[in-house]
Amino acid sequence: MNNKVPKSKGLILESISLGLENLNACLELDEASLQGLWTKNQWEKELSCPQRICKGIYTFSNLIAFGCGWIVTDEFHLTAIAVHPNHRRRGLARKLLIDLLSEAAVKGCISSTLEVKNNNIAALALYKSCGFRTTGYRNNYYKDGTNALIQWRSTKL
Repeated sequence: MNNKVPKSKGLILESISLGLENLNACLELDEASLQGLWTKNQWEKELSCPQRICKGIYTFSNLIAFGCGWIVTDEFHLTAIAVHPNHRRRGLARKLLIDLLSEAAVKGCISSTLEVKNNNIAALALYKSCGFRTTGYRNNYYKDGTNALIQWRSTKL
């Protein structure tokens, strides 16, 4: 797996841990990239719970990508990953996913799982390239009625 650090305008972009101080930035990026997947209360819980891992990538003072997940016993459950539409196709989602999986492994997770829209070709390609495999299906899982594919992988990179 290629773990190249993406570059933008000559800057090396590193993922950082996100907390409640990043709440407004997460809400803004969620709206811009995921059409408001989570409410403010859901974001507060995501950013404050110790069983969750939240990482983001900033360029200057703007959050341009985030990824989050829960640790459930020895499993990591990816809950969201998003990149601002103006910054897509630069490897940022891949960078975040690799960093999330690495941190989950350090925290004792031996496997990872996620749900993805069955028609999200870009996400499916990303997850496949990182070792995820489809193991199940959820009918009408998303608000828009789209079906979800359940994917799993070993957390070890």
